[in-house]
Amino acid sequence: MAPGVDALRGRPLWQWWLVSGVVAGGVYLAMPSDDPWAWALYNVFGFASAAAIMVGVRRNRPRRPGPWYWFAGALALWAVGDVVYELQYFSWNWEDFPGPADVPYLLAYPMFAIGAFQLIKGRISGRDRAGLLDAAIVSTSLSLLSWSFLMRPIAIDESLGLLQRLASLAYPAGDLLLLIMVVRLLTTPGARTTSYRLVIAGIAAELVSDVGYAVVNLFTTYSDGLLDVGWIAMYLLFGAAALHPSMRALSEVAPDRAERITTGRLTLLAAASLLAPAVLTVQGFTDPSGIDWPAIALSSVILFLLVLARMAGLVARVQDQAAQLRALAHNDALTGIPNRRAWDLELSREMAKATRSGEPVAVALMDIDHFKRFNDTHGHPAGDRLLKEAAAAWRDQLRAGDLLARYGGEEFGVLLIGQSLETATAVLDRMREATPQGQSFSAGVALWDGREIPEQLVARADEALYEAKHQGRDRVKAAGNVRAPGLPRHPHPTVLARGGRAADRRGQLDEK
Repeated sequence: MAPGVDALRGRPLWQWWLVSGVVAGGVYLAMPSDDPWAWALYNVFGFASAAAIMVGVRRNRPRRPGPWYWFAGALALWAVGDVVYELQYFSWNWEDFPGPADVPYLLAYPMFAIGAFQLIKGRISGRDRAGLLDAAIVSTSLSLLSWSFLMRPIAIDESLGLLQRLASLAYPAGDLLLLIMVVRLLTTPGARTTSYRLVIAGIAAELVSDVGYAVVNLFTTYSDGLLDVGWIAMYLLFGAAALHPSMRALSEVAPDRAERITTGRLTLLAAASLLAPAVLTVQGFTDPSGIDWPAIALSSVILFLLVLARMAGLVARVQDQAAQLRALAHNDALTGIPNRRAWDLELSREMAKATRSGEPVAVALMDIDHFKRFNDTHGHPAGDRLLKEAAAAWRDQLRAGDLLARYGGEEFGVLLIGQSLETATAVLDRMREATPQGQSFSAGVALWDGREIPEQLVARADEALYEAKHQGRDRVKAAGNVRAPGLPRHPHPTVLARGGRAADRRGQLDEK
């Protein structure tokens, strides 16, 4: 057996397809361009690629086979166009343009675009506004490029009749449509599988040959040659993409991921944004009197608006992420209520406001009774549920302007604005009665004297909490007045260190 066949033994079908196609392509290129057998061999590529797609769909059974059927139909139409063109050339002596072959050729473009659109739609779970804007920026720039150098010379060519002009414009318009779909496919999320890369490479090969054909025909008439390699590659790559097992994941919805602007994407967007001034520069040097001002101005305005919309989206995303970070930094992950950091900030803010307004400020510290015993008996998940349910139940007893915060562990803080000491005590009693699962808490509440710093006010509430624990728990104890006006104003040790004396005493009480 030949060495090449030995190397392919045990290989998957898609590799056999590619190797066989490359060999057949080499045979075609070696044959004379006017040989009818060479043209017949070329036709095999188109029909065989459509058949390979149908085989791939049957073997791999993708969840959304629709795009592949559209691709197979488009490739079959191109193959039909090749056959009709050969009949025009060999049998009918048809030399007028457009001819019958142009009908299936042009119909294949929208079929390809529909298949690509369905593929794109299947890979997107939501709106993907960022990807759509990126694709629009690149597509706008490429549209200007295509119009300026391929379509505009045709549009202003007075030697062409109306039908000839329309047919000539339809080909670069079809290529532009495919190019837009490729750009959109590149900006969609989803798996970058082998099948995905083969599809992208297939469309790219077709576009390179089509654009090369259009450029050549601007100066002369193309005869079979190097550009056929691109069209043959398109047929082979699409067949391989369908036969590859990863085609099943090609139209699967991508998981939601945080958007990232890679260096490659940023470079592409920057280059696309600079294409309008680049076209203006080229036209200014080559034909200053024939600068296409309307097209360049229109594309520049569209690009500006698209880039502005993209920037607005980025700013909004940064603001949303900043808000989420603030919420994470100031909210307790378990209970969802403000945490110790938020408590410290809000207490200082409210005391500063009360200095100006004269409103009373009451602070309470609450500690769930026998929480360690509850945890040891029912398990930590049950303890977590108790903390969440208790926080929700207590919050329902407070006004909108009051603050309930998780101070640490099973200890919570309450900030009451505009409440007297007696009213604050009554509010805490209602909260105590609302404690879920038959549990209770002990609390100490202190009223700000208008001179204390936050640490001293919290320290008095902490001392009152210790007394409530010492007196038997399940009660609210109001703190007395400040002991002496001349006391040094420094933070209480139980506030600065959670292992302070009062916290130790409460821990000892909890163990009893």
